[in-house]
Amino acid sequence: MIQWISGLLLLVIGAELSVRAAVSLATTLGIRPLFIGLTFVALGSSAPQMAVGLQAAFTSSPDIAVGSVVGGNIFNVLVTLGLCALVIPLRVTRQLVRLEIPLMVAASALVFVLSLNGELGVIDGVTLLLGLLAYLLIVLRQSGQGFAYRQSASQGRTPKAGPILLRMTALVCGIVLLVFGSHLLVAASVVIALDLGLSERIIGLTVIAVSTSLPGLTTSLIAAFRGERDIAVGNVIGSNLFNLLGVLGVTALLTPVPLSVSPNALDFDLPVMLGVAALCLPLFYSGYRITRFEGLLLLALYLAYGLHIVSFTTGMPLADTLERLMVRFVLPVLAVFVVYGTIKAWRRQH
Repeated sequence: MIQWISGLLLLVIGAELSVRAAVSLATTLGIRPLFIGLTFVALGSSAPQMAVGLQAAFTSSPDIAVGSVVGGNIFNVLVTLGLCALVIPLRVTRQLVRLEIPLMVAASALVFVLSLNGELGVIDGVTLLLGLLAYLLIVLRQSGQGFAYRQSASQGRTPKAGPILLRMTALVCGIVLLVFGSHLLVAASVVIALDLGLSERIIGLTVIAVSTSLPGLTTSLIAAFRGERDIAVGNVIGSNLFNLLGVLGVTALLTPVPLSVSPNALDFDLPVMLGVAALCLPLFYSGYRITRFEGLLLLALYLAYGLHIVSFTTGMPLADTLERLMVRFVLPVLAVFVVYGTIKAWRRQH
């Protein structure tokens, strides 16, 4: 418990430091905070996933390697965005809706298609890493608008910014604290989960996924409390892309044997991850924001998802009841709500 609390404390300190440094760095370089959130902060949030994925793959625990990424991406969208929306309604840029979110959906679909044969091999790893390279090139091209952002910022009140090297050092220190704190949390969480007798798949989807996603959650929450909505949202989308293309790509490329994907993951976990990613498109398009009510809706979906996988694994009758409730009531109501919001937003904009 002491180790778990110590890890949580390091996460809070690292998140506060990295957010402050990211905002100052964006101001100093004259680029949008969204770019910092999509790249540097998101990469730091994904670092624990990378460490856990490689360690799990090399110790013959592919369910943990795959489950941590899949569960982490589901957690990032439903819990991190949901909690941030409760703190402050999240407004997003048109660039995020038109570019980064479709890329996240495409990356989710790519991982699902590559996993259909039951494994992720070297060729799959190379494919995913090429996708990551293409994403970084697109983001770098978009950051070319930074000069215009610097000019517009200089016309108003520009915060004082210190040397770039100092900001970069603070950002790196914050990310290091995030990684080290998450390592302590993951180690403590795994011990607790094993004592409870949970399977590797459930450990990966829940305990490991949540623990390795805590740096991103902490960073986005602190960014939301500070009013830095671009960093709060960009961190989630960028982290999900790094998880899918970078973490799974490197893990599949470096492991001595192909990374196996369980039938349960193919039948349930990967489709849920793809559906959650696709949900972001109409959700963000309706007014380019996430309201507090929509944040509560996202949290409710994760609660239902968590109850389902736990009850299904333990053989509880609740699993069948939840599945029927989700299929017959929750999903149709959610679909109607999303379609109505999208149509209303489209009419307002046209």
